[in-house]
Amino acid sequence: MLYAMLLEGQSLWNVPLLAFLICIAFLYIVLVLSFTKIKLNQKQPLLFFLSLGIMYLALGSPFETISHLSFSLHMLQLSIFYFIIPPLFLLGIPDSFLRHIQNLAPFVRLSKFFLPPIAALYAFGVLFLMYHFPVVITNISQNTLVHNGYLVVLLLLSVRMWGPIASPDLNSDGSKKQNKRYLFLSGLVLMPACLLFILTALIGGMNNPLLSELTANLCISPSQLDSLNLLPTPFNTRLDQMFAGILMLVMHKFGLILTVRLGKEVNSRTVVGMVD
Repeated sequence: MLYAMLLEGQSLWNVPLLAFLICIAFLYIVLVLSFTKIKLNQKQPLLFFLSLGIMYLALGSPFETISHLSFSLHMLQLSIFYFIIPPLFLLGIPDSFLRHIQNLAPFVRLSKFFLPPIAALYAFGVLFLMYHFPVVITNISQNTLVHNGYLVVLLLLSVRMWGPIASPDLNSDGSKKQNKRYLFLSGLVLMPACLLFILTALIGGMNNPLLSELTANLCISPSQLDSLNLLPTPFNTRLDQMFAGILMLVMHKFGLILTVRLGKEVNSRTVVGMVD
């Protein structure tokens, strides 16, 4: 019954998104081969392609539809989108290519509007926290354009805030201390959003507006809608929200550890390549 519900009125795979990501990958290949000496089978290109692949699985696969069934699945999707994809994307961009882009006149003009990483971190933390308030998520989920726009703004802020972690300056002890403080601050700023979900579950929980949006978009019949009541826990219990908050904390910590370790490997190999 659940499988039939997902098939009704909904394409399983987002072909336009796949075509867009393939174009991004092709552009990346052209630019890397033109402005760097990196081979496509090295770690940085593989990380970039991995970020695109994970993005498609999170947004263009059946998981996009299934993620609306519960808060925990939706927050797993958001955690992948904001805590895994941006650092992999940044780690996959070679420094030499970044320096070339930063010297271009259009980028110099646009960079004036970029928030500093620390400001982007605070802005992301505030907007991410607001997204978890029942009144906010209920209202913005009723308008697809507003909902998607809100998530895109969060994505842009997340890319900016992951910059110092994905591309740290490891040339001085002072920079290392600043990076450690930034890592600690990153976890501290995002913790209220996760705790809010846990506290809301303990107090009494809230309805899932994302599930309401899904049922409306899929034109689900009453018999199929009734089948949602047969879903196992935690889909219809407060445990769903509590697990969502814990899951976000774990995914963010995992993203930090993964980015720091991969960043050290990428940066060390880059330095060796420059020396050679």
